[in-house]
Amino acid sequence: MSPLAIVPDEILSAFQNRFHSDRQPDIYRAPGRVNLIGEHTDYNLGFVFPIALDMACHIAIAPADHGKLRMYAHDLGEDFEIAVADISTAKPTSTWSDYTIGVAQQLSSRGFTLASSDLYIASDVPAGSGLSSSAALEVASAFSLLGSGKLEPLEIAKLGQRAEIEFVGVPCGIMDQYASVFGREGAAIQLDCRSLKHEYVPLPGTASIIAVNSMVKHELGTSAYRERVNECQQAVNAIKAADKAVESLRDVSLTFFEQIQDSIPAVPRRRARHVISENQRVLDFAAAAKAADLPEMGRLFVASHRSMQYDYEISCEEIDFLVDTAIKLPGVYGSRMTGGGFGGCTVNLVSPDAVDAFHKSLGHAYEKRFGKRAAFYDCKAAPGAGRLSNSFPKGA
Repeated sequence: MSPLAIVPDEILSAFQNRFHSDRQPDIYRAPGRVNLIGEHTDYNLGFVFPIALDMACHIAIAPADHGKLRMYAHDLGEDFEIAVADISTAKPTSTWSDYTIGVAQQLSSRGFTLASSDLYIASDVPAGSGLSSSAALEVASAFSLLGSGKLEPLEIAKLGQRAEIEFVGVPCGIMDQYASVFGREGAAIQLDCRSLKHEYVPLPGTASIIAVNSMVKHELGTSAYRERVNECQQAVNAIKAADKAVESLRDVSLTFFEQIQDSIPAVPRRRARHVISENQRVLDFAAAAKAADLPEMGRLFVASHRSMQYDYEISCEEIDFLVDTAIKLPGVYGSRMTGGGFGGCTVNLVSPDAVDAFHKSLGHAYEKRFGKRAAFYDCKAAPGAGRLSNSFPKGA
């Protein structure tokens, strides 16, 4: 189905029509994110640099008397329902509903009382694109199911991460949920994934951030993600032989790594080299952004992509083509893959006066090469999650 226009009045009408209800729902919004740099560093307790997007997941929710969580996903045209009494023992179904039920289960385990409710879910974050549609759904679900219940913003981000790890079964870091909660208009989030402290970094207004969706998501993405997590741990275990104080790749400087890298098995060595060098690139990119040094920001984009392409091995032919073609176009400072890998989106820094030509040239080249039309998204740094309306009280 086509995305619902994200306008509160239209969601209200859609909710009432779907559930044949005259109740006035609360409406909550949680954004997707694009990570500018710092890929696969979050679960290694390193640094990341995302922005929250104006593309978001919206949930309209109202209490009901049927004893269930009854949900409708507009984007998929699919329903799902579960008895509130069964949430604590629910098992994953490998569908979109896992993200909401996983969050509900986490809230229940923390002592929050879940109310029987109807939920109308509408998202314009493209699924499978690497722009974190899943985290947007998790965070929107947490806010909507909490209602007037109180939970600190950081705890909401952690709760969404735990839902994805423990219920959905993806061993993710916290970046996606954190960005969805803590986004700020006009700024990126420089996040330390060990301390969970962040700094807002204003972005230069002299460049546009354009995500390009390859419209490809290879199936090996989820299994390969788990493999990368394990390979990073193998690298840590090998490095511990040289320095017992090392607990994660975050603890390893590039200089020290280069001194002891021959003691690490070949594949974990490449994974470690990416993570360790990527952490430094995040810090360098933040400094370049503060200085509005667009050529340096672009150089770091490309260096990050090459590291993912050759050391972390999470790119694919379509993504490499988009990057290699983009960086040859006038007005493009840099390009890289963003997200988990094996498809999804690239993120590009483009001079505003070159954006139209960028769309046309890259779109034409990609369609000619692969027979697919890439989708282009103008990415604006947007506020984090919250409530859009509050028409009735709910307890937790």
